[in-house]
Amino acid sequence: MARKSVGKRRRLAPAGPCAMVLFGATGDLAARLVIPALYDLEHTGALADGFALIGVARGEDEVNSWRDGLRKNLDAMVKSGSGTFNADTIDEKTWSRLSARMDFVQGDLTEPALYAELSTVLEKTAKARGTKGNVLFYLAVADRMFGPIVDHLATAKLTEETETTWRRVVIEKPFGHDLASAKALNAQIATSLAESQVFRIDHFLGKETVQNILALRFANGLFEPLWNRERIDHVQITAAETVGVEKRGNFYEQTGALRDMMPNHMFSLLTLIAMEPPVSLSADDVRTQKAQVLAAIPAVSPRRAVRGQYGASDNGKGSHVAYRQEPDVARDSTTETYAALELEIDNWRWAGVPFYLRTGKHLAARVTEIAICFKTAPQRLFNDFTDGLRPNWLVMRIAPDESISLQFEAKKLGSTMELAPVRMDFHYADWFEKVPSVGYEILLHDAMVGDQTLFMRADMVEHGWRILQPLIDNWAKTTPDFPNYPSGSEGPAQADTLIARHSAKGTERQWRPVTLSDKLPQQPKS
Repeated sequence: MARKSVGKRRRLAPAGPCAMVLFGATGDLAARLVIPALYDLEHTGALADGFALIGVARGEDEVNSWRDGLRKNLDAMVKSGSGTFNADTIDEKTWSRLSARMDFVQGDLTEPALYAELSTVLEKTAKARGTKGNVLFYLAVADRMFGPIVDHLATAKLTEETETTWRRVVIEKPFGHDLASAKALNAQIATSLAESQVFRIDHFLGKETVQNILALRFANGLFEPLWNRERIDHVQITAAETVGVEKRGNFYEQTGALRDMMPNHMFSLLTLIAMEPPVSLSADDVRTQKAQVLAAIPAVSPRRAVRGQYGASDNGKGSHVAYRQEPDVARDSTTETYAALELEIDNWRWAGVPFYLRTGKHLAARVTEIAICFKTAPQRLFNDFTDGLRPNWLVMRIAPDESISLQFEAKKLGSTMELAPVRMDFHYADWFEKVPSVGYEILLHDAMVGDQTLFMRADMVEHGWRILQPLIDNWAKTTPDFPNYPSGSEGPAQADTLIARHSAKGTERQWRPVTLSDKLPQQPKS
């Protein structure tokens, strides 16, 4: 029987007073994720009384039309029931409190006049709203604007801190598009900001299951002794989507699956799985251990990578056009919509254990998970009763159903010794009270209180691009045979070859099907 609400859920303590300046305030990211997250924080009492929100955009909006547009968007998300905002209704008191704290500055983000006006508005806001001069700048804008906005803020002296006030900048991905651009952006930002002021955000790290990885590993005596090359055969990290590029063809043509997902989302998950125990849960200690994992990963060889692009299909669940037929996509596009990598970590704990990462669009199911495959037990004892033991799996599901499961072998009921795989499941929804979340709440709150634990550090960003740079260079000068997987499938066949070619003795390595929900993996081929 499912058990709900174990203990009393601790709410986030209110963050200290501050003004949040939201650049790109009229954009999709702000409406779809940032504003819903602020609404959830307000609803749970996690925003300080001295909180204010200042939207900044170049459109013709003013504060009232901006507020109205945000409210209509929230109502539409509640009505549709789609997306990440999972409120059943909009609480009028909560919205009234949040919307009353809003202001708006309209202007050109490249012009100094905008920042002069913003400075004036911040001074007035500090007096009227009690923000005490603390400011969180959130850059929900195109990545080409990150550097110029930081430069303008510095020129206007808006990034200067005092003994009693702080100034911080939240930067969305992508943080660079290759190693050279990431280094250049880090260097540009470092001329105006200390690293302690920079919060490179990744909404994957706001997921409950992701945050629970540290607790699973280091708060339990059961798992950590098994977390090494002696017991683990390989690790699979999957981020599969059923949607295509939708209306983001212009963006995706310049980005692709590799840049969009690997150096941020996927590598963040990998570091949590592979890091050494930190001496404390402080941001410096945790991020240092994550950075050491990335530093130990050699640059990926093109021979250990696969790219794909979805083609058209009609699988009975609806027809899909090929990527090359999507709006704003070139008809001969070589942009990948699927990427799979085999990585190794050259350190004492993980030497010889491959990490397989894959991400793609228009796949058979939506799932984000980390699957740890343990080495099989010696088979001699059971040779007369089975044609091959199956490996044990520990699976951490991040989306859509946050859960942790453990698969192991058990004897079937009956007089004969016949084994079968069984599974123990832990689902967050069965044990804990549901908390409204779009994945940004804890990250915004952490930025307001100055906790950088869940944010990328400059060296982590650069290591991520260093690992991928040979692959980026190779793919840029070679022409792939696209499309190479139909929409609604498991991905390109080459990815199956990638994981199978280095199968260990007694275990044939294969991808867990992305459609695997309540089913157990099939027995490996003999």
